[in-house]
Amino acid sequence: MSKTPYYITTAIAYTSGKPHIGNNYEIVLADAIARFKRKEGYDVFFQTGTDEHGQKIELKAQDAGVSCKEFVDDVAGVIQGLCDQLNISYDKFIRTTDDYHEKQVQKIFKRLYDQGDIYKSSYEGLYCTPCESFWTESQLVEGKCPDCGREVKPASEEAYFFKMSKYADKLIKHINEHPEFIQPVSRKNEMMNNFLLPGLTDLCVSRTSFKWGIPVDFDDKHVVYVWLDALTNYITGIGYDADGNSTEQYKKLWPADLHLIGKDIIRFHTIYWPIFLMALGEPLPKQVFGHPWLLQGDGKMSKSKGNVIYADDLIDFFGVDAVRYFVLHEMPFENDGTITWELMVERLNSDLANTLGNLVNRTISMSNKYFGGVVADKGVEDAAIDEDLKAVIIGTLDKVQTKMADLKVADALTEIFAIFKRCNKYIDETEPWVLAKDEARADRLATVMYNLVEGITIGASLLQPFMPETAEKIVAQLNAEIREFEALKKFGLRENNVKVTETPEILFARLKVEEIVEKAEAMYAARRAETEAPAEEAPAEDVIDIAAKEEIEYGDFAKLQFQVGEIIACEAVPKSKKLLCSQVKIGSQVRQIVSGIKAHYTPEEMVGKKVMVLVNLKPATLAGVLSEGMLLCAEDAEGNLALMTPEKKMPAGAEIC
Repeated sequence: MSKTPYYITTAIAYTSGKPHIGNNYEIVLADAIARFKRKEGYDVFFQTGTDEHGQKIELKAQDAGVSCKEFVDDVAGVIQGLCDQLNISYDKFIRTTDDYHEKQVQKIFKRLYDQGDIYKSSYEGLYCTPCESFWTESQLVEGKCPDCGREVKPASEEAYFFKMSKYADKLIKHINEHPEFIQPVSRKNEMMNNFLLPGLTDLCVSRTSFKWGIPVDFDDKHVVYVWLDALTNYITGIGYDADGNSTEQYKKLWPADLHLIGKDIIRFHTIYWPIFLMALGEPLPKQVFGHPWLLQGDGKMSKSKGNVIYADDLIDFFGVDAVRYFVLHEMPFENDGTITWELMVERLNSDLANTLGNLVNRTISMSNKYFGGVVADKGVEDAAIDEDLKAVIIGTLDKVQTKMADLKVADALTEIFAIFKRCNKYIDETEPWVLAKDEARADRLATVMYNLVEGITIGASLLQPFMPETAEKIVAQLNAEIREFEALKKFGLRENNVKVTETPEILFARLKVEEIVEKAEAMYAARRAETEAPAEEAPAEDVIDIAAKEEIEYGDFAKLQFQVGEIIACEAVPKSKKLLCSQVKIGSQVRQIVSGIKAHYTPEEMVGKKVMVLVNLKPATLAGVLSEGMLLCAEDAEGNLALMTPEKKMPAGAEIC
């Protein structure tokens, strides 16, 4: 019988630099889902890869003194290497510089142009030079650029546009008729209410201001803009052909079962991508899941400080499976998760070293001590205790499958670890060391040890998609094998009189928080020493006079609520040249604030800063991202910005008055 195909993809990583652990979370999540689906019997095809075109890469290559292709080759190698280090079982690693992809993108662009979905026009609007962005009058804020607040001037630029509104009603209908299409539901509501229902404007799909992109083959002044290029990887990678000669693999796998992406790019995958597919006459993916972010929660990490957490750092400190466990376990279904060195150590010690590792070690050690390693079921049971143990263990598969069907991976892991916790409790209940003192109870002791080995084997088999190396190590020490899912509904499949290993391997050694933090700080110090340039004497500062505004009453000022905020996470707003999106801790709350300061700060530099926040500014949507306040900056005569920060140490939430 042929297996049911299951096609899963991640967003392809942008090759502007090495991704941090927050970026790598997505690929681990996708891998766990792919492995789990394989265990369920699906014929899985798992695709990931790299997005390699765009102006940002062109500029970075220029700064590095290399060609664009040399630059992306290097970064793509780093990204694929991290995937391999994290034990990612991808079936295809696509690069948007692959010849077959570039040729199909050109064919897709031409087809959409020929059928009237793409047309040539120009930006007609108000242009902000620093942001390189066009705006309509209605998009301006107090007559100025909504991104950076500077003056705008009338201008135009030639470009090709896609008629988004032509397919908007059809997409709205599809979303309403397929409630599972966009997950979680909060993401669906955001797309409908903020973008689709208010009405779509036509989308620019070509650029002339840079060259590092796929050329529009019938108009070589233009290159295909990144979203039409990048999004089509999901079909070009499996053999789509715009001329109608798609491969059998494409016909087998499309539509995708799951696009797994970050919540920050949900709009592109649930509005632009479906509309492109509709124009091509292709079915839409079955589900798009916009997962939350894994934030570096201690508020102290930035590239400028040399202390960003990368996946290979964590692997060096804790091992691959500990990293996989942490990022999967710490991510809620909808809300953002947090990672710190301290939290990693806590989870490793409590969950991995104690609950799991100690259980395996104790069970093998007792089996060797009492029976020379021979495990046999003698059938002597304590009905109440043993039946409860077995019920928990054999009932776990259904619970895990239910959680995984809803993509609640963290909850699925919690259900699996309930097996190991129940086995630990079983040891406390049965007290094997007491049974061993009474020779007449030897058969009862043997049954207890058998039940423990059997329970751990079932737990390890469930754990395999999430922590594959650990699961294999466990069953190897038990002289068992990873079981297929169907066999996990039965207890007692282990043959009698099979020995466990003589010397158990320590799966996870307990660590000391202070030693790990000290080691991390030493690593960061070494990085800073490599990158820091000698300090230059600061020149004398000029003064600036600005035009005075109308005087206000104190009551006007009193309406404004200023507080100290701490930036705990920051990301660039996709495809915006000016905007950064910061998660700002203010007291016990965290607010999302979008600021036009990308030219002056990197996201990594922002994290950890204490800043001045206008808290009671009415929320607004900038470039499709909700902003719930304003960060205050100073600006010099050349337009350079500096965040306003407190002179002395102040807690997040302190009132500024």
